Amino acid sequence: MQEIIINILLIIVIAVSAVLIFIGRRKDGMTKKQKKMMTRIFISASVLLVLQFVSAEIFSKLDGYIFPSFGRWLRFACYLTDYFIIGYDILNKAVKGIKNGRIFDENFLMAVATVGAMALAIYENGEYLEAIAVMLFYQIGEWFQGYAVGKSRRNISNLMDIRPDYANIEINGKLEKVDPDEVETGSIIIVQPGEKIPIDGIIVEGNSSLNTSALTGESLPREAKTGDEVISGCISMTGVLKIQTTKDFGESTVSKILDLVENASSRKSKSEDFISKFAKVYTPAVCYSALALAILPPFIRMLFMGLSADWGVWVYRALTFLVISCPCALVISIPLSFFAGIGGASQQGILVKGSNYLEILSKTKIVVFDKTGTLTKGVFEVNGIHHNNMDNEKLIEYAVLAESASSHPISKSLQRAYGKELDRSRVSNIQEISGNGVIAKVDGVEVAVGNDKLMKRLNITYYECHHTGTIVHMAVNGDYAGHIVISDIVKPNSANAISLLKSAGIEKTVMLTGDTKKSANQVASSLGIDEVYSELLPADKVEKVEELLSKKHVKAKLAFVGDGINDAPVLSRADIGIAMGAMGSDAAIEAADIVLMDDDPVKISKAIKISRKCLRIVYQNIIMALAIKFACLALGAVGIGNMYLAIFADVGVMILAVLNAIRCLFVKKL
Repeated sequence: MQEIIINILLIIVIAVSAVLIFIGRRKDGMTKKQKKMMTRIFISASVLLVLQFVSAEIFSKLDGYIFPSFGRWLRFACYLTDYFIIGYDILNKAVKGIKNGRIFDENFLMAVATVGAMALAIYENGEYLEAIAVMLFYQIGEWFQGYAVGKSRRNISNLMDIRPDYANIEINGKLEKVDPDEVETGSIIIVQPGEKIPIDGIIVEGNSSLNTSALTGESLPREAKTGDEVISGCISMTGVLKIQTTKDFGESTVSKILDLVENASSRKSKSEDFISKFAKVYTPAVCYSALALAILPPFIRMLFMGLSADWGVWVYRALTFLVISCPCALVISIPLSFFAGIGGASQQGILVKGSNYLEILSKTKIVVFDKTGTLTKGVFEVNGIHHNNMDNEKLIEYAVLAESASSHPISKSLQRAYGKELDRSRVSNIQEISGNGVIAKVDGVEVAVGNDKLMKRLNITYYECHHTGTIVHMAVNGDYAGHIVISDIVKPNSANAISLLKSAGIEKTVMLTGDTKKSANQVASSLGIDEVYSELLPADKVEKVEELLSKKHVKAKLAFVGDGINDAPVLSRADIGIAMGAMGSDAAIEAADIVLMDDDPVKISKAIKISRKCLRIVYQNIIMALAIKFACLALGAVGIGNMYLAIFADVGVMILAVLNAIRCLFVKKL
């Protein structure tokens, strides 16, 4: 019955491998190595099937043809040839492993088990089918997992196929293609329809629709016009763009993304470390157990029970035990699960720097947000000027010039409201007071621009403002000159993001900001955030996160989401740091563990769901593999299981685990 089942399986293998070889020749879905391995599988399965129909009796009729046991040894030579066709590389790896001191691996286990089974068959003039079938189905399993890993890698490679091959520079009226590395900051590059933007910059001429799907996972194009900032990796779909580069190629978005993806696998999760450590102990243990199973029972039977040793029976059980014990399912499927999870997240515009961060994210219960640029657009607008004792335009002019050295969003909003070129030669003695504001001399007049803390510091009586927003108080030559109301715009998806986080099981949402209490409370209330802390300096944010970390449950993890340079220390201190990648600062992206490429806070809940799905699959594979392994080991040790059970315990479980792991790639509907 077993032979009939094996023959049916061999026919299926021959048919499927023939189809895959045909497809592989017409398409580039497989590597050369995979095509070669599939050809070997086809040949080996075909030879084995033919040999199955040539019985030992037919070979025995050839005995005495050249020498007495010619038929028997010819039969062995045919099976041995087939064994080497399918297993020579495993034997080679096993020998190299022994030479290099890495003895106990899956190649060693498979080599010892199958060579031992072949030796038993020679000794008993029995069947070689089991030894070759074990090696054949093991190689099928190896091919399958190699193809699965390759496919998930190709998915990520295709997704991240954003590295530009060239940049266009206009020289003497002609476009010349140059290496992006050679383009200096401030150069003008030209991007034609269908080409990738090679380096971050600002559009100085032209309009186009940009395909950002490789970066953000979003299929809808983004319209870009003169004056807009654009990032590398996007594809210009409709128009010709002239772009002034703002970064070197090595510092551009595309380079940083590729670096993050390429280095992600180097940061292993606790689950992966556990499996690596487990395999180092488990594999030698089962090898010595198999040796004991082959030697001790025969001696006990002879010395204490007065029975025959039955060496063949116990050696066969030991060899079966070795095949069953191969830890492929665990060693392969766990890293593949995390790799697929990182790949699935990348397809959605979520870059995870390592599988350890994916594991931590799955345990997140508290999410802490920065406000400006994270929950809000970071686009401040002047909405009012109150209690001023001079012309509005003059007040704005003083404020803009005093803030001219600052890159803060408030300074940029004042510049937009002013709308004229700045003459910085009119400004001197700039003194920036962290968390308070700026004092400077404009046209020889002392101008103070800042919050109420600055007014108190200078002992200047000021007027409270009842409007919501950031209040910029002004003093000229020590006298209060009025205040400017600047408000930020909440991102359209922010409220939905908080709602989705709560539905995903996040226990607490917190907002930290340097804004006034009134402005912060209004934003927090409109979004449904549980706790809000306002008027914080960068150092205060770190202290507040430290406080939240000390109060939380030990197993619960805290995530911080930010985008600014001042968020980098907090991103580093949190259990998991999440940065806004499109408009976020380089420092924040460097310090973060996860980067959202389109600055959409909704992606945070999706990232958490992806991480939890990935961890569920990892635990499923660990439990399934160990449960089946130990059950089959017990059956093999007492003689109930044979080599065919061993094939299932090794190859079958590995295929099931790999198939389960690939589910991590499918995350669109989460």
